[in-house]
Amino acid sequence: MGKARLEAFSDGVLAIIITIMVLELKVPHGSDWPALQPLLPVFLSYVLSFIYIGIYWSNHHHMLHTMKRVNGSILWANLHLLFWLSLVPFVTGWMGENHFAALPTALYGVVLFMAAAAYFVLQYCIISANGGKESLLAKAVERDRKGKVSQLLYAIAIPVAFWEQWLADALYVLVAIIWLIPDRRIERMIEE
Repeated sequence: MGKARLEAFSDGVLAIIITIMVLELKVPHGSDWPALQPLLPVFLSYVLSFIYIGIYWSNHHHMLHTMKRVNGSILWANLHLLFWLSLVPFVTGWMGENHFAALPTALYGVVLFMAAAAYFVLQYCIISANGGKESLLAKAVERDRKGKVSQLLYAIAIPVAFWEQWLADALYVLVAIIWLIPDRRIERMIEE
């Protein structure tokens, strides 16, 4: 099986996720700056989630370019990742509507943590089906410090959300900043 359908399906799901998130932004009642103020938490949560979906899309794109073959494990692992990413609009809206309250902020972290874990599973399945330790992807991500640090920061942010929500949110922003630049390791391996 080729990878084109997997890429197309994933791209479509991610586009729908972004569309659902933007639909949560409601038009304010009023034409002045104060009318926008109540929408600020919803807008900020949207921006953060848009960045996260963009990061996943970009890195997913690079990761799929290392594949030569697709099998059932890869298809199911990809669906697992898309499942967790499909929950991003819900937790984004809930967190924004409730001004970054503790439980919505913690649940946002749970979804991010699970999406990162699902990404790791997909990465493992791609490596296994495409040459193991000798595959392009295995060589590119052999240490994966960014992935491990991200998981750790999510794990810290989830309980911290019940103590200091702003600190949990800062950790989510920090992880996004860490990943803003696409994973160049994979690009370098493909070029070589």
